[in-house]
Amino acid sequence: MIFFSLLITLALEHYRPLKQPLPHYVTYAQYARLLQDKLDGGESFHGMLAWSAGVLPFVLVVWLLETWLSGLGSLLGLAWSIGVLYFTMGFRYYSLIAEEIADKLRSGNLTEARQMLENWRGGETTDFSEHEIAALTIEQVFSHSHRQMFGVLFWFVLLGPAGAVLFRLSSILSRRWTEASPAFSQASASAFHFINWLPARLTGLTYAVAGNFEDAMYCWRTQPHAWPEPEESIVLAAGAGATGVKLGLPLNVGGQWIARAEIGLGDEPDADQIDSTVSMVWRGLVVWLVIGLLVLVASWAT
Repeated sequence: MIFFSLLITLALEHYRPLKQPLPHYVTYAQYARLLQDKLDGGESFHGMLAWSAGVLPFVLVVWLLETWLSGLGSLLGLAWSIGVLYFTMGFRYYSLIAEEIADKLRSGNLTEARQMLENWRGGETTDFSEHEIAALTIEQVFSHSHRQMFGVLFWFVLLGPAGAVLFRLSSILSRRWTEASPAFSQASASAFHFINWLPARLTGLTYAVAGNFEDAMYCWRTQPHAWPEPEESIVLAAGAGATGVKLGLPLNVGGQWIARAEIGLGDEPDADQIDSTVSMVWRGLVVWLVIGLLVLVASWAT
């Protein structure tokens, strides 16, 4: 069931990728903002209460519906799993954005490339060079491939559709509440740290297997401590090493240089490196599919 859910979802997303802005994400973002406004009292307890209200009811509803539909028929359960995966994964539309940015860079259209990157990640991009645009695009690809594909898949395999929703909503809240009071935002960050600890390491291992294994493992061991978010640093360091690209370089934001730790090895980022990154991520997904197929065949053989 898990393997076929993933396979059908990937085919559906290939032919009908989600389009931005995502209505369900916009609605949930408004709900997250409401929780922050009503519950942020500056205490960690308030943060955990808000996280519980923002995640657990949705996880419970998805689990109850899965149980009910699966009891009515296996095909209904499969359809529900596909639907949940389709709306929680959504990496395809981000890979399309990355490929479009790469095309703009190759054609020398830096203005449109900057605007596309700004719409994607937010923040000021006016003074970004070609290498800075490429570097941030690659970082976005690594981050979103983990948060919207590999991490979701891990929890889907572990807990079914409810697990996919648990990971995705926790990921969203950890990003949405960064501007709340420190104790409030730390609660959601700690919850996601716990949920994300193992998936992030599996994603890093996936990149290593799909790319340059030796360089990926070297960067994983030596570089993550310099990046602010522990789990994301593993994903970025392993991905950069596997692809053979330098990331985390200083950025020129509004005429001010922002220092960032260097991660990765090899070449300066450019349009071709963006395409190589997207290709490497898809190779990593193929690794997961092959493993899933082997597990399926083994279960049939026993």
